[in-house]
Amino acid sequence: MNGGLPRPGSVTRMCGTGDASNKYLYCKSLLMYQHTKRQVHILLHPELGESRWDKIINGFIITLIILNVIAVILETVPYIHDHWAVPFHYFDLVSVLLFTVEFMLRLWSCTEDPRYTHPVKGRLKYLISTEAIIDLLAFLPFYVHVFSGLDLRVLRMLRLFRFLRLFQLTAYMKSAQMVKNVFVHRASELKLSIVLISIMIVISSSLLYFAEHEAQPDVFKSIPATFWWAVVTVTSVGYGDMVPVTTVGKILTGIITLTGLAIFALPVGIITAGFMDEFRKLKEKKVHRCPHCHEVIDLFRHTD
Repeated sequence: MNGGLPRPGSVTRMCGTGDASNKYLYCKSLLMYQHTKRQVHILLHPELGESRWDKIINGFIITLIILNVIAVILETVPYIHDHWAVPFHYFDLVSVLLFTVEFMLRLWSCTEDPRYTHPVKGRLKYLISTEAIIDLLAFLPFYVHVFSGLDLRVLRMLRLFRFLRLFQLTAYMKSAQMVKNVFVHRASELKLSIVLISIMIVISSSLLYFAEHEAQPDVFKSIPATFWWAVVTVTSVGYGDMVPVTTVGKILTGIITLTGLAIFALPVGIITAGFMDEFRKLKEKKVHRCPHCHEVIDLFRHTD
């Protein structure tokens, strides 16, 4: 078929015996359905398309998400909430309806993704993905309140899930996709650095507990209680609520602070290297063409 419509004479071989014209209309409708689903999938995934409509829809969704987050923040101001409660309500209602339509379109078109190709199992697999769960939690509390009439205190807690709409930005911003790729591709190195930091915190807490417990039993009560001191010291924050007073404790604190700086530099270097790799990949993907003949120019080819 090569992406076009089959000839009426060839429909019998593809769809079996029967009225060829009816088979042709059926295949035409099927192709239009598949084409529409593919276009919807591309529109909802900016990394797949570069058309004008891609940019318009992505810009609209990004603006809607940002406005929703601003609305959630402003609603906490009593004066603004009291005077603009009705507009806030209707804006939330319209936003929920739009996010619901977006989610349904994503669920319908997700079979275009190689990970969810099966019409039933693929969609079920998509529903339990992180992306789908975040989308659901962003608008589901609204329907829970409407159909169940929950207590206002529970509703306020559920409404905090609206902040999850902010995470929907990652699906519409290519820069966010780059950040995601960095963490995915450097996951093993980052896990190792987190393990090293955790070991550092445990050892530091244990050392300071045994060095300071006798002198300050009310401050360094236990090793778990000293975890807080270790976190703020290793990260070079130092709130001053837990301060060593013994000579051994002060010496250990100096060593731990310097060591913490070196260990915390590991994930920074790993993430920086990841971004450098992503930028290199982007440069390699760019195609340079001659402005006159439009042929591809290899900028990295050396001529004799």
